[in-house]
Amino acid sequence: MQATPQCLRPRPWCPWPLSAYSPAPGVRSAEVRLSRSRSNAPAGSGAARPGPERAASLREGGAGRARPLPAVARCRAAAESMRDYEEVTAFLGEWGLFQRLIFFLLSASIIPNGFNGMSVVFLAGTPEHRCRVPGAANLSSAWRNHSIPLLLRDGREVPDSCHRYRLAAVANFSALGLEPGRDVDLGQLEQESCLDGWEFSQDVFQSTIVTEWNLVCEDDWRTPLTASLFFVGVLCGSFVSGQLSDRFGRKRILFATMAVQTGFSFLQIFSINWEMFTVLFVIVGMGQISNYVVAFILGAEILGKSVRIVFSTLGVCTFFALGYMLLPLFAYFIRDWRMLLLALTLPGVLCVPLWWFIPESPRWLISQKRFKEAEEIIQKAAKMNNVAAPAVIFDPVELQELDSLKQPKVFILDLFKTWNVAKITIMSLLLWMLTSVGYFALSLNVPNLHGDAYLNCFLSALIEVPAYVMAWLLLRKLPRRYIIAGVLCFGGGVLLLIQLVPLDYSYLSIGLVMLGKFGVTSAFSMLYVFTAELYPTLVRNMAVGIASMASRVGSIIAPYFVYLGSYNRLLPYIVMGSLTVLIGIVTLFFPESFGVTLPETLEQMQKVKWFRSGKKPKDSMKKEENPKVLITTF
Repeated sequence: MQATPQCLRPRPWCPWPLSAYSPAPGVRSAEVRLSRSRSNAPAGSGAARPGPERAASLREGGAGRARPLPAVARCRAAAESMRDYEEVTAFLGEWGLFQRLIFFLLSASIIPNGFNGMSVVFLAGTPEHRCRVPGAANLSSAWRNHSIPLLLRDGREVPDSCHRYRLAAVANFSALGLEPGRDVDLGQLEQESCLDGWEFSQDVFQSTIVTEWNLVCEDDWRTPLTASLFFVGVLCGSFVSGQLSDRFGRKRILFATMAVQTGFSFLQIFSINWEMFTVLFVIVGMGQISNYVVAFILGAEILGKSVRIVFSTLGVCTFFALGYMLLPLFAYFIRDWRMLLLALTLPGVLCVPLWWFIPESPRWLISQKRFKEAEEIIQKAAKMNNVAAPAVIFDPVELQELDSLKQPKVFILDLFKTWNVAKITIMSLLLWMLTSVGYFALSLNVPNLHGDAYLNCFLSALIEVPAYVMAWLLLRKLPRRYIIAGVLCFGGGVLLLIQLVPLDYSYLSIGLVMLGKFGVTSAFSMLYVFTAELYPTLVRNMAVGIASMASRVGSIIAPYFVYLGSYNRLLPYIVMGSLTVLIGIVTLFFPESFGVTLPETLEQMQKVKWFRSGKKPKDSMKKEENPKVLITTF
């Protein structure tokens, strides 16, 4: 895949570079082939018709007074006559020892992200609890056993978590020798809050931040807020990580953010209150996503065309899922939250030696005019791959000519420039946000499922691997809006079926939850591709960036969907399932991008379908190579 000239790339709004997920390079090569075929076509043939810019100039002033081409067209024409980075470094091959080393080392650096991304499931787990009745209270065994009111929940009676019978009255009845339920009607007794604290079950968790700082009852709102603030850090980190790596270099920011993630996770162990823990957790979130993003960028810029696709699926996404799968294994054997956090922090320290093996991105060095350093990296790569390198790899004069051509400025409001574009943008924001809500809510809700919380978390992580593989296979062959709508409606539909499952069939409920997670994860991994194909080159990077930020908003509100389970066990699944099916239906209104020439301007964007096929003229339906777009959930 040819590298896109700087002048063809949108301004870096999203932290991911355009080359990481945009099919623009394939579009450029397709346009080059078209332009060459036109120039070689016989006179009078349809293929020899002048382009729109040339035709306009002929109409206005004839062939002798053609107007200058716009900046984008001049940039594209210049790019056709120059070698790009991919062509210059083609002698290295696609899958040599150098590429294999980069692939596995960068993928390995993603594993700790799976720890930190979902660690709140166990760090902030809420075990079963009830009001503490102090041992000093002079109560008979009968009254001690009946000091907590009973509530009907999910068809069975359970002790009230936040109230007890007024201790003074109970002690008085006990002293008089009265029997609860026989001499005293418990339903008429006055209740009070847990004035002496709580007793927490240790069947699942030995200690969490909830048991440490009593984040229950009146303070139970702090538990979902902890997870939400972590994702606020993720939002901030995803916004700044790309800009930082553009300015200071991929490698430096990669290891700096890994240090932030590891260092502040270690500091969390010494938290003295919930406020300190949460502030540090926000910073961990910033480092967690920044590490992920920069590793993604670095791999996309170093690896070749074919390896880059595998890196995005079997590398980035699968190794993140691997870290996610290891989380419940750590948590199963380490039930204390401080020791668990220490264990999850140590793998980050093991990434320090990677500094001497992972190089800086040659593409970034070239963009900074540091041609000698870039050439040294390629020379070492050639030596590692046992291939001969040219004496001069990068010609500074040739590379600098591309930088002299400027691109038109684009702004966020351009995504709402026309009513049609605005509708696509609004629907894209909703699609990303609600899909993100489903993904993170299902991931965070695993402790509330029936059965073993650790096994459920492991299954929730394991199901992501076939979901990524399925998404990759579907994207290669089938129309985008139909497969995304299909997996969303499938995922949302099985979540709605959970309310029909009897309580005794807990394993069936867990199976339906995992199928719902499969559908939502598959859809989430397709959104980068779909959104990138809908928008023209100049705003593509910005559009995917804005949509990705909408998904961060979804992750911020996702913990509160889980919180609905405290009112009714089925409520989170009903709400999530309904919203997922709804957004799946909305996806059918999008234009179809599969096999359609990608737009170059906002005016060329397809119209919203409104369930109509919307057939396009044959000249606008020219097939091109299926764009090689990277797939990622974060």
